[in-house]
Amino acid sequence: MYDSEETHPEAAATAAPEIQTPEPQAAIAPAKRGRLFALLGGTVAVAALAVGGWVLVEGGKHVKTDNAYVDASTAQVTPLTAAAVTAVPVINTQVVRVGDPLVVLDDADARLALARAEADLAQAERRVVGYHANDDALSAEVANRAAQVQSARSNLERARTDYERRQGLDANGAISGEELTQARNALDTAQAAVTAAAAQQRAAEGQRAVNAALISGAGENPEVAAARVRVDQARLDLARTVIRAPIAGVVAKNDVQIGQRVQVGQPLMSIVPVDQAYVNANFKEQQLRKVRMGQPVELTSDLYGGGVKYHGSVVGVSGGTGSAFAVIPAQNATGNWIKVVQRLPVRIAIDPRDLKVHPLRVGMSMNAQITTGS
Repeated sequence: MYDSEETHPEAAATAAPEIQTPEPQAAIAPAKRGRLFALLGGTVAVAALAVGGWVLVEGGKHVKTDNAYVDASTAQVTPLTAAAVTAVPVINTQVVRVGDPLVVLDDADARLALARAEADLAQAERRVVGYHANDDALSAEVANRAAQVQSARSNLERARTDYERRQGLDANGAISGEELTQARNALDTAQAAVTAAAAQQRAAEGQRAVNAALISGAGENPEVAAARVRVDQARLDLARTVIRAPIAGVVAKNDVQIGQRVQVGQPLMSIVPVDQAYVNANFKEQQLRKVRMGQPVELTSDLYGGGVKYHGSVVGVSGGTGSAFAVIPAQNATGNWIKVVQRLPVRIAIDPRDLKVHPLRVGMSMNAQITTGS
């Protein structure tokens, strides 16, 4: 039998030496970890200070929102005369210029009305020419009646003188009563002749005065002027049978069809002036404290992305919130009132040069950032 380790301790020590763990490596790990945490904490602190400094210096100089959309002063095309549609030379999405024909209406009735108005004008002009020609004749008539009155008065004076002379002779018995009666009848006849001539003179003068009123005045005769206005109105109605583009832009909402009878004021289509588009940005009321007219705005579109930037300026702030102008406005006086942060539309003009390079359409989403500080 072999001796145990207790019997021969030297042999056991020589056969199995004891292995010791390196204590310095275990102590280094916590120290290294602490330095890393300290470095991380310092980095976070520096970053927080940097962010806080930027917010303090730059954060209050800008307000931004993604609640912004493209808008434009759209022109609605409506007819000014009632007629049937004979042609529609444009379609939706077509670009038109000012004056381009959009809708053609039946012009038969308008042409007939113009011809009738022109005939009335010609008749009025001939009637006025007759007034001028009649003036000379009436002047001669008045002069003739005046001469007749003068002649009748001369006859009356002679008849009165003869009657008075015969009265003297009758008192002396030199003439008979029959001769005196004849003289009296002659005097009465002469008096009646003077009265009739004077009445005819007054009638001629009245006719001349009426005719003079018809042709008097330095301007155009009223009858001719009224007839000319009717001609101009008929010519305007004829021109309105061709509905033209009031502004340049893109055709939208074109619902008119050939053969359809349209009425005055009926919406037919819209023209969107895309080169005059602007942005309505709906900012929260807290963001508008420093917003002023003329401040620069940087815009980006969801269509082109953040790589394309538009330059604009603040034109103005709406007079009320969107809820204030709603069809059914909010009743904030009710008992179950809940405060909701309101938004106000801010109108932003876009640089036309940017729109020319990168066109936009009404309703597109935009991102707006207003620089409120220098």
